[in-house]
Amino acid sequence: MRNWFRKASVVQEQGTLPALIQYYKKSGDFVHFHNPQTPQPFWISYFGSLIDVEILHRDILPYLQQTALTSLEAVRAALPFEDVLITSEQKKIEDALLRGSVLIQLDETASICALVRAEMKKSREVTIPEEEYSVVGPKEAFVESITTNLNLIRTRLPITELQVKEFTIGTLSKTKVAVLFIDGITNEENVNTVCQRLENLQFHQILDSSFISQLIEDNTISLFPQLIDTERPDRVAGALGEGSVVIVVDGSSHVLIGPISIMELFNAFEDYFVNWQIASAFRLIRVFAVSFSIMVTPIYVAVLTYHYQLIPKDLMVTLVSSRRNIPLPPFLEAVILELTIELLREAGARLPSKVGQTIGIVGGIVIGTAAVDAGLTSNVLLIIVALAALASFTTPVYRMGNTIRLLRFPFLLLAELWGLLGIAIAFIFLMNHLLRLTSLGRPYLEPIYPPRWKDLKDSFIRLPFSKQSRRPHFFQAKDQIRFPAKKVNEVKDIDE
Repeated sequence: MRNWFRKASVVQEQGTLPALIQYYKKSGDFVHFHNPQTPQPFWISYFGSLIDVEILHRDILPYLQQTALTSLEAVRAALPFEDVLITSEQKKIEDALLRGSVLIQLDETASICALVRAEMKKSREVTIPEEEYSVVGPKEAFVESITTNLNLIRTRLPITELQVKEFTIGTLSKTKVAVLFIDGITNEENVNTVCQRLENLQFHQILDSSFISQLIEDNTISLFPQLIDTERPDRVAGALGEGSVVIVVDGSSHVLIGPISIMELFNAFEDYFVNWQIASAFRLIRVFAVSFSIMVTPIYVAVLTYHYQLIPKDLMVTLVSSRRNIPLPPFLEAVILELTIELLREAGARLPSKVGQTIGIVGGIVIGTAAVDAGLTSNVLLIIVALAALASFTTPVYRMGNTIRLLRFPFLLLAELWGLLGIAIAFIFLMNHLLRLTSLGRPYLEPIYPPRWKDLKDSFIRLPFSKQSRRPHFFQAKDQIRFPAKKVNEVKDIDE
């Protein structure tokens, strides 16, 4: 495949425009048409699968057939388009044809032509978010069209300082990628880091923003996401206002945001639409739920295997009675249940939505009840594993949820080997990895490490907006001031 692509490109680069047209004729959707009945004969060429036929028959052919075309400049003047390109550069001609342009020639053997954009734009309508749904707040989500996505962002930030840098990445896909930032707020070092990594990418196909995320992250082997992918335009607008860099990929309904810290993975954008007390409580619940989801099953295995002396007598009676007829050790019992939960979750995600919900609910009840009745697992562990699975769903970022699902297994293995000491060792390795991890060169554990107490106002808890007059130090923004702090607290009398 690679050799064929290289040979085809060499043929196209070394040939003339007629040779390029002859090469494209091998494709069944390429049209090369000659109209000799007009005052001046012309030839048009295009890919039928890429252009809008209505534009061709309404805005191009009637004007060509009714006008005496003495030159390509006359073609440009006759057509009701502002961006008619006249060129002989084969690279531009090739790119334009493959992007949905119509090629017009007055002489079939000439190497110069006129190119008219008539691409067919097919994209779904803007709908509500599916993964980041919120009860309050905007109900718009990104789509697969980069033009529509940029419109959704610019509508929320109608300022001249919002800058867009465009790239074309992928030797086969030729995917459009846009980097967005606010000039005067975003740190130039972050912008240059993203742009340099995109320019240095050597990859054949970019089919989604997740490809970009995997290719430009600081540590590509880490389980933890170092860029946030979101489908919410309001979240992107808020991140740009903080000083983040945003990456929009054509063909993807998710937009990347960076740099990020680990605390942003537990923050839902809906937190800004409710009272700060409620938002802070929800954030603390999410942090507790993630810790519970990772640690509770390994602690159960460690305590029952090595440290049963720590269990109170009343609770020990319950555990002994629940495990009286269980032939498996706690570790195998926990592994079987964890794998069962993962199978149900994966099956529910891959099946159609209605069938998947039924499989998840009915399958969980049936399999759980049957496992307890068959004596393969205890009802206490079944409750613990179910609660751990529910707790892992509280993370608002999908990729972080996947990370939590996988982290439980190394903790579980070390708990079986060395008990609570094994859990402590796993925790040390985890913290060592997080301390070394960065996002676009910024510390991943900020504001915990390095400690930046002022950034705590929007991390574990969210303080009132009146207390957040400065942007987080984490982004190293050029302009640290969001709004004058004194004016927020001024209260005018009714008669002023």
